[in-house]
Amino acid sequence: MALALSLVVPVFAAGKHPGTPEEQTYKSNGFTDYEQLGKKLEKIEKNSKGLVEVEVVGESNQGRDIYQARIGNGDKVILVQSEIHGNEKTGTEALLNILQQLSSSQNAEVEEILEEVTLVMLPKMNPDASELDRRGNDMSWDDVTKKFPQLEDAVPSWNHYHADGRAKLQGDDYTNRPGFDVNRDFNPNLDYTPMAEDFPGQSSEPGWYITPEAQTVRDVYKSLLDEFGNVDVFIDLHHQGLYYVDDGSDDPVTLSLSGQFVPHPESEEGEKYNEYADKYDYDFSRQLNVAAYNELQQMGNSPFDNITLYRQGLDLPGTALGSFALNGSGTVLFEVTGQTHSMGQKKKGMLVKGVETGLMGIIKGVASGAVYDLNPEDYEDIPLTKYPWEL
Repeated sequence: MALALSLVVPVFAAGKHPGTPEEQTYKSNGFTDYEQLGKKLEKIEKNSKGLVEVEVVGESNQGRDIYQARIGNGDKVILVQSEIHGNEKTGTEALLNILQQLSSSQNAEVEEILEEVTLVMLPKMNPDASELDRRGNDMSWDDVTKKFPQLEDAVPSWNHYHADGRAKLQGDDYTNRPGFDVNRDFNPNLDYTPMAEDFPGQSSEPGWYITPEAQTVRDVYKSLLDEFGNVDVFIDLHHQGLYYVDDGSDDPVTLSLSGQFVPHPESEEGEKYNEYADKYDYDFSRQLNVAAYNELQQMGNSPFDNITLYRQGLDLPGTALGSFALNGSGTVLFEVTGQTHSMGQKKKGMLVKGVETGLMGIIKGVASGAVYDLNPEDYEDIPLTKYPWEL
């Protein structure tokens, strides 16, 4: 498999929010593609001697399988997904590496993890977007209305890339092959049914579960709730643009973390989420982020000194992170940075290793219980991110 990576770093308009669809485009190659993913998962499962269970838990809009890999038998549930944006690929490589490591290593630490934790992975959960090497899935508004006739007269949702919308801003083929930003199609009401009056919506409002990809993640989450009574941790693996450490150095960020995606339900700003107040556990999310940050700091000097907090003060209930946080999961966002226009094997390996390291910090901390002893206020000491328009 080729190991070259080409990444187009986005240019951001002043005052725009990082990570929104019109501001972020990537082109990449050299990562595990859809066909290779199935073969790699099959091989890991076969060689694991029963430790790993791989199954198809859904299908993309174009009929590609969405895989789930599961390992461990503990009561503490960690759910991790990658490639909800199909051109953000380092997370899938990290998940495959961790799955291989946990299924083949024989030491006390791994045994403790497998005894204490049930780790559920959804690698490449947006395979249509991954194959098209773009952010959005491959789905037209007509596809939506065929599945949800009640939306026939509704205005297409704000996160739909199409000829009359954001296609040109994305710089990809959305004019001919429309699609959705699946990362805005979640709703904290896990039983929500799409209603025409909720469209087109906006980023500060819940999504609708109109894409089969978001439906699959929701269904996996609900099945884990049914089985265990809770999903302790939910982690989402992403890429971001070229940002800087807001510590006076203005060094390029290697990786950003976050545990804040909606206002606290008990705050004035979060009053609309009051029904979820008893479930929401922001302190636990902060502890999980601190666990990842501390583990990354053990990697030594730059570039892993350059770990920051992603922008705070968000209100994004349409993301999986926002929706699942309101349902009681501790949440962590990983955003690795595309620092150059081209990356060779060394750069790719560095970023994948960073995601692996942060994830293992969380997994080990949850398994041992050490994460629960961390001071959530240490989250506030993680350096902030400075964005290009702030320079």
